[in-house]
Amino acid sequence: QVQLEESGGGLVQTGGSLRLSCAASERTANSYTMGWFRQAPGNQRVFVAAISMSGRNTYYADSVEDRFTISRDDAKNMVYLQMNSLKPEDTAVYYCAASTRRYGSRWYGSDFGSWGQGTQVTVSS
Repeated sequence: QVQLEESGGGLVQTGGSLRLSCAASERTANSYTMGWFRQAPGNQRVFVAAISMSGRNTYYADSVEDRFTISRDDAKNMVYLQMNSLKPEDTAVYYCAASTRRYGSRWYGSDFGSWGQGTQVTVSS
């Protein structure tokens, strides 16, 4: 089971940007669909974005479409989440996840078998 470690969280003002990184312990190219989820206090963990094994397809939650960008660098076994135009409602713990499921138009937490420990993102108003 691949091990995942997130980094890059922090405190940012409304309208600011952050880039989250996720380091995988093994080769991810053509092996894992990678995703990001987030969990705000008192809420369930929800899908944010995913990128296919090939890197050719990306998927986003409606709430982050056009503001967040997921990418992967398989040479480094890394996945990134670039977050722009941040809003207070983006405040949450962000989790990186890996799935062996290759295809799909919608992604759920149950699709992902490996999870990182999370990184806190706080957006101040």
